[in-house]
Amino acid sequence: MKKIVICPNPTRDIGLLHTVLIKRRLEAEGVSPVLHALHYVTEERTEPEGKELDALRAVIEGADLIICLGGDGTILHLARVAAPHRIPILSVNLGKMGFIAELESKDIDKIIEVALADMYRMEERMMLDIKIRRRGTVIREEFALNDAVVRGVTRLIDMEVYADGQLITAFSGDGVIVAAPTGSTAYSMAAGGPIIEPTAKNLTITPLCAHALIAKSFVLSPDKTVTVKVALSGVKKGYLSVDGGSFDLEDGDEITVTQSKHVTRLVKASERSFYQILNEKLGEVE
Repeated sequence: MKKIVICPNPTRDIGLLHTVLIKRRLEAEGVSPVLHALHYVTEERTEPEGKELDALRAVIEGADLIICLGGDGTILHLARVAAPHRIPILSVNLGKMGFIAELESKDIDKIIEVALADMYRMEERMMLDIKIRRRGTVIREEFALNDAVVRGVTRLIDMEVYADGQLITAFSGDGVIVAAPTGSTAYSMAAGGPIIEPTAKNLTITPLCAHALIAKSFVLSPDKTVTVKVALSGVKKGYLSVDGGSFDLEDGDEITVTQSKHVTRLVKASERSFYQILNEKLGEVE
């Protein structure tokens, strides 16, 4: 029997009303879905604790489909766990913007129809591998669907950005974003970066409030290795944010970003194009 896991964000699906409705509809069709609420995805707490992460991995093991109910942030957290298992995600938007989500909560009939299908139309999204090196040693490894963001805390920080060892730009500023195509409609876009089709494969570098006229966005081929070297002398502090989860940086840390071998597999359930979704969410077309 098909294994379907429903993963709601309880802060988005208050009282799990949408979750219970989907669960009951699937049960009426002879499918017994597994329910696993993502309690750790909140604005105050962005990184799952070890036990909760292990529990999620155990639940989705062998799943044929994950139904994710929440905002884009919920999808980002779930994608980092589901991608190594190559499990497709059917995303239902319960957030504000919902650039990544395929369906809305009102599309209950479509949700059930797609979940019961024998095959899914799939869209694979490029992901990023991120490493932090401190004094030559890798101290942390992450991967992301959206972006890796290097930022200063209250003060400007000095950065050098390289591609395959060649200096692209050096500047003082609030930080820099290295985004995958999916992340181009997130923080990178808000910072003035280009909008990239989500199925494309490239790396986008977008400076944050740079004190340099030549510090502009760059779009690189996916085979490049982007390195950000950070200078945090004196009382300056900085951190790295990977799809929302943060990690403190020290002076001299180097962050490398490359295309990941993992991809996020999103189920295509609607006929809306990326351009239609973009115009609807940004309100540019009535």
